[in-house]
Amino acid sequence: MSSKMNPLVLLSIFLDIVTAANIFVSHYQGTIQSLTLTPTSNGGYTLTTNSSANVGGQPSWMTFDPATRTIYSSDETGFGSASLTAVTAAANGGVSLVGKATGVTLGGVHNTLYGLGYIAVAHYQMSSITTYKLPLSSSSRSLQTLKYTMNGPGKIPSRQDAPHPHQVLADPTGSFILSPDLGADQIRIYSIDKSTGKLTECPNFITAPGTGPRHGEFDGKTLYVGNELANTVSAYAVSYPDNGGCLTLTLKQTLTTIANNKTLPSGSKVGEVHVKGRFLYVSNRRDLSFSPNDSIASFSLDDAGLMKFLQITSSGGTYPRTFSINKAGDLVAIGDQTTANVVVVKRDVTTGLLGAQVASMRIGSTGTPENDNGLSAVLWDE
Repeated sequence: MSSKMNPLVLLSIFLDIVTAANIFVSHYQGTIQSLTLTPTSNGGYTLTTNSSANVGGQPSWMTFDPATRTIYSSDETGFGSASLTAVTAAANGGVSLVGKATGVTLGGVHNTLYGLGYIAVAHYQMSSITTYKLPLSSSSRSLQTLKYTMNGPGKIPSRQDAPHPHQVLADPTGSFILSPDLGADQIRIYSIDKSTGKLTECPNFITAPGTGPRHGEFDGKTLYVGNELANTVSAYAVSYPDNGGCLTLTLKQTLTTIANNKTLPSGSKVGEVHVKGRFLYVSNRRDLSFSPNDSIASFSLDDAGLMKFLQITSSGGTYPRTFSINKAGDLVAIGDQTTANVVVVKRDVTTGLLGAQVASMRIGSTGTPENDNGLSAVLWDE
């Protein structure tokens, strides 16, 4: 006697196997979670919790190395002792803590992998960048600590009382690390010794006073930087001298990230920046463009890398600190910090337009604006 499975059930199982995707999420309560995004038979999606790892401290940022399936998380703890953690992700997305460096400089807000097995961390609170050799363990110690000072406060003293490096990112050649410094109105530039991990200072790029550069992303020989204090995004031409030497930047264009130059509520600020194909996206925090929700601004890019405002869409929550575009380019995961929810929206791969929300899930406790709580980062498992 034989039995046959319902074709709809078979289709559902097939869709789950082929198209289910994992999303990593960090929360300031000390956890890194893996969520599974699964398509439904009616064309929608569901988000469910797959796995959770307790990493302690205040995980603020995640960098994923797909080659080793390791997530590296910086810790924004502002007192006592901070850490830098390594979390392994199984093939099914399950996460578990595998390494932790302790006694790390406080206030780690971002990290990046570089060279032959090194990681750099930006420490906003402590006005510094540190570097470490991988793998991480309890015996790990910083290779370099680059400490910054200022002669006096910047144009916006409440935010520019000291240097505040907010990101570290490697250029496409892997030969340089850049760090937007919100407090000092600079983009710091370092050359990399790939073997030893040593960073050597290059001439910095000085932005206009009160710009507050926060996060950037390279697209070939153009660098796009979101400016937190000015609520703008800037495009820079990237140059490499023929005889070696240091990478240099030339400002090409700066645009507002808000539609119709509307008056912004107090506390509005740019979040993260991403490029996908010939399109650029910037998150706006506390702009209330879709009150009570905030927004994602979209721009088209021409052959010269110049930006043109395209659209503004809801972030599906408040304070979109981070967002991540999948490799296929058809889905965007948004991490709304204050409402502590992950929102997934559609993206048209041809027009670059962001579309309908297809899934949303609350993660942990909600946060409060201007505080290190709520959801901190979101990242596709790719």
